[in-house]
This record gives sequence, structure tokens and C-alpha cells, in this order.
Amino acid sequence: MSAGGELIFLFCGFIAVVTAVLTVSLRTPLRAAVALLGHILSLAGLYLTLHAHLLAAIQLMVYAGAVVVLFIFVIMLIGPGAEPKTKTKWLTLRVGAASLMAMVGATLAFGVSSIDRPYVDIDQCRGAAAECGQFGGVDALSDAIFRQSAVPFELVSVLLLVAIIAAVAVARGHSPAEKKAIEARRAAQGGAAGGEGA
Repeated sequence: MSAGGELIFLFCGFIAVVTAVLTVSLRTPLRAAVALLGHILSLAGLYLTLHAHLLAAIQLMVYAGAVVVLFIFVIMLIGPGAEPKTKTKWLTLRVGAASLMAMVGATLAFGVSSIDRPYVDIDQCRGAAAECGQFGGVDALSDAIFRQSAVPFELVSVLLLVAIIAAVAVARGHSPAEKKAIEARRAAQGGAAGGEGA
């Protein structure tokens, strides 16, 4: 990797760490979603520096283009009243959580830094070399998803479908007819309980 590529990699990595911390530490949900968007963009930059162009495109289309938009839609649906209004006094808990995250991050960084993968220059990939099907390419990604992990991939898709249906059911509320039926049922139960008490 050239010196410029290393600088871009370090810059994107620094932005990824900062925005990840902001995502979990900001108090307002909308600002946390914007920090998550910045984190997703910085991860796409990291993928680009690693010559994983397909992963970078998927990162932008799926996460930045769909998931963050869904988060912002849900935040706007809930409204600003859901934002926390009281200040947390658990400074010790926050410092402990930040220290734990820093230790886990440092452990992962030192563990991954010892891995030495073969590097393929992007110019070598123009001749359709076999090494270019490695990390981040269409062949490697499709093999990992549809051959090695086909069942977990389908289970995750079913889980996401169930979560979407549940979110729609919770967010839609009750229609006027359903509210009247619920009130009538409560009144009937209250009358039955009153009759038993007498």
C-alpha cells in the first residue's frame, strides 16, 4: 500500500472509532443516527483502501442507503418526546464501560495486527488473476454467503422479516373500532369484577 493509501486508511480508521463512540454515547437518537451514518461511510472508506470494492458498495447501499434511513424514519415516527430528559449521574458506570470498550478494542487491534495476508496490487487484477478473487470480491463474498453460510443467511433474513412485521404492528396503534372494542371488553371485565365483589 502506498503512503497516501496508508494515510487514508488511518484517517478512515480514526473517523470510524470516533463515530462509533459517538453513536453509543450521544444522548439524542437523531444525532446518534447521524454518527452511525458517519461510521458506515468511514467503514466503506476502509473497504476501499483494502481493494474490497464490492463490500464498500454494499456497505453504502444497504447500510447507509437503507438501514440508517429506516432508523431516522423510526426516530421521526416516535418523535422528540422519546429523547431522554434527565441527566445520568452514573459517571463511574460510564468510565467503566469506556475502559472496557477501549480494552476490548485494543485487544482486537493487537490480535488482528499480527495477521499477514497476501497483498494483491490493484494493477495485477486487470488480467483476471486468481488472487483477485480473495477478500472483498464477488467470488469470495458469494462463496462465503451462499455456500458456506447459506442456512444462517436465510435465518437472518427470516428474523429481519419478523422484526419488520412486529415493528409495523407496534407502530400502527389501534383503529377507532379496535379502541371501542377494547374499551367495551374492559368495561365488561370491570362490571364482572364488580359483580363478584358485591
